[in-house]
Amino acid sequence: MAFPPLVLHIDMDSFFVSVEQRRDARLKNRPLLIGGHSARSVVASCSYEARTLGIRSGMPLSTARRLCPEALVLRGDMDLYTRTSQEITELLQERLPCLEKASIDEFYADLSGMERFFGGIKYAQELRQSMIQELSLPVSFGLSINKTVSKIATGQAKPNGSKSVPQGQEIPFLSPLPVRSIPMAGPVITSKLENMGIIQIERLQQIPLSWMSQAFGKQGLELGQKARGIDPMPVTPFREQKSMSAETTFDQDLADPLELRRHLIVLAERLGQELRSQNRMCSEITVKIRYSDFQTHTKQRKIAFTCSDQMLIQHAGELLKLLFVRRSRVRLIGIRLSGWVSAPPLLSLFDNPAPQQQLYQAMDKLRNRFGQGAVLRATSLDLKKQKSQEQ
Repeated sequence: MAFPPLVLHIDMDSFFVSVEQRRDARLKNRPLLIGGHSARSVVASCSYEARTLGIRSGMPLSTARRLCPEALVLRGDMDLYTRTSQEITELLQERLPCLEKASIDEFYADLSGMERFFGGIKYAQELRQSMIQELSLPVSFGLSINKTVSKIATGQAKPNGSKSVPQGQEIPFLSPLPVRSIPMAGPVITSKLENMGIIQIERLQQIPLSWMSQAFGKQGLELGQKARGIDPMPVTPFREQKSMSAETTFDQDLADPLELRRHLIVLAERLGQELRSQNRMCSEITVKIRYSDFQTHTKQRKIAFTCSDQMLIQHAGELLKLLFVRRSRVRLIGIRLSGWVSAPPLLSLFDNPAPQQQLYQAMDKLRNRFGQGAVLRATSLDLKKQKSQEQ
């Protein structure tokens, strides 16, 4: 028997702010900004009291301060937010049959079939209440037949609420909303549509899909489908054990810590590029070494979500120091990254990462075109020179 689709979208409201307020109750009911302290910092998150004054995430912190001089600015604690995200993930994995972790504070769950046995809407409402009680964090839910409508419903339910869109009611639910509220609706295509007078989804629903495809390609077709409540993308189960790794076995066993670190840097850069190419950030790193007598040792640690080479190199280097404690040569060294989420490749959530991010993008582009060795850190040049001499 085929069950009607039922997709739950879960979003932690103002996640960074809520975590800070849970840690210090004195921060509640006041304008609060999470960001950095440099001149180029941006707002990573803000309380609803600040949003009423026109402040939003991604806004330069200097602009937010002008709009709300009395707002309290806190430096973000990404380690704390990552640990809290993992706490939420573990709770949801225990209670949901199919969970997808879309970002540090956003999840999808497939409840198809539960309507018959548990009552999907009732189960979602009970889950939300238990999350609020056990986590002491506000959370909003959206429930519908697919991911797009559920996510939009969550946006309508905020703050700290829930909304269900019954099957068959997708089009009337979406009609009065702005086109920009459709997930993944890019600013370029939405601006072009707005210039044509297509501001509300209702107008977009009236445009033939064939025209959208011809005018805007695949993106236009998908946008037109989503405006009609059509989204075939399934909920992809989140598995913490997913990982990516890289390792090197040396032609001659090494005992020089500097040489080992240089090889580690090359591996970290390779994995960092792979993370960014897949629009992912990881939250756990493991370093492995194998001595000449084949004894293998590993060290791992939880880290703040990142795809930055610099952060990966820093953590990998610290783990290497903890591992390399024997007066023995090493025949293999490796790194494994895990605990990831799909996310835009941001290097920092609290300071403007534009210069470094542009540098990584340029480096990745050169490596994709000319090979991994096209761009190297200065500390890796000795390795390249050594290999050239050996050849």
